Amino acid sequence: MTVAKYSANGNDFVIFHTFTEIDRSELARRLCHRQEGVGADGLIVLLPHEKYDFVWQFYNSDGSEAAMCGNGSRAAAHYAFSHGLAGKRMRFLTGAGLIGASVEGDVVTSALTPPVVLDRDIEAYGRRWWLVDTGVPHLVALQESVDRFDLEEARALRERYDANVNIAAVEDGNLRVRTYERGVEDETLACGTGMAASFYRANLEGRVGERAIVVPTGGERLELSRVDETLWLKGEVRHTFDAIVEIREGVKI
Repeated sequence: MTVAKYSANGNDFVIFHTFTEIDRSELARRLCHRQEGVGADGLIVLLPHEKYDFVWQFYNSDGSEAAMCGNGSRAAAHYAFSHGLAGKRMRFLTGAGLIGASVEGDVVTSALTPPVVLDRDIEAYGRRWWLVDTGVPHLVALQESVDRFDLEEARALRERYDANVNIAAVEDGNLRVRTYERGVEDETLACGTGMAASFYRANLEGRVGERAIVVPTGGERLELSRVDETLWLKGEVRHTFDAIVEIREGVKI
């Protein structure tokens, strides 16, 4: 089988399209493995849909399914346009709901499902956390700097709240974000929905405006904007390579 490798704002994905909806958890684990597979944060499979341009299956690198992935939505849109599955403007269905996206060269913009603040008053490790759902749940703490990110604390919070964990700080007018992602179970170079959740809290608290540049651990900048209750992500997407992979017998593709 042939798969494409994409990078979006520091997140990387293996992507292909097919006609059959099956459980691909084991395939995701194999393909996303950094040493024995293609290597990626997640697997995205595009399937036909009778009403929208396509519907996706999204798997984290550990084989677990996720309802939404912000950077993944932009990578999927680029792939769909490049393979003639959708036009420059498209709508597709995710586990979190309907997503709109547009492609202009290698710059892709996608709109997330409306954010929901689930809790504003979580106290842990000397900080106040918000729990914000931007398609998937995220804990967000705003602080003076993101230089120190205790992964053991993040891991404990991830287990306690079954959520991704983000720390964020406004520095030189930009919002810097670091994210511990469930399903990867480590800090990643970027997380689109985590950056969106951090931006949303910072915006509601008046620390950033309706539009801001957000910089994740990997350093690739992403433009976040808020129009009413819709959050938009805009940034470059790169198709890094295609690969022909041979799947061992017994693994569903």
